[in-house]
Amino acid sequence: METLKYTIIKSEKQYNEYCDKLEMLICEENMTVQDEIDLLTLLIEKWDKEHNTLMDLNPIELLKSLMADNGLISKDLVEILGLSKGTVSKILNYQKGLSKETIRKLSNYFKLSQEAFNRPYKIVNEVNRHFRNASLMNTKKNMENSVTI
Repeated sequence: METLKYTIIKSEKQYNEYCDKLEMLICEENMTVQDEIDLLTLLIEKWDKEHNTLMDLNPIELLKSLMADNGLISKDLVEILGLSKGTVSKILNYQKGLSKETIRKLSNYFKLSQEAFNRPYKIVNEVNRHFRNASLMNTKKNMENSVTI
């Protein structure tokens, strides 16, 4: 029986080897290895999906981690997102939620699913501060209908 060239990834060492091999194949720009590239991509994506801890982070922690990994500062986000410095600062300090457009731009820039950024997290906002469950993104509680306990 012939031994398979590639198998399901079972270790981080194997994962790294496959990533290196994939990178090498892509750099060659040889179309005769397209099936091999597709197979490696599929195997790597499967491993990533099963072992990805990015979804354990809230969207702002994820954004800060991605910024650090890519050597970005908040000034860079101003240009990437087309937002003011103040708005970017409020987002990074949990004072403003991510809009749909901002989520799309982050997703495109970092090549991640929009789901990674489109999850609820706590917003620190003076209007919402006294509410126990003010964890909705970009929403303010209606002060007129609220009952203080």
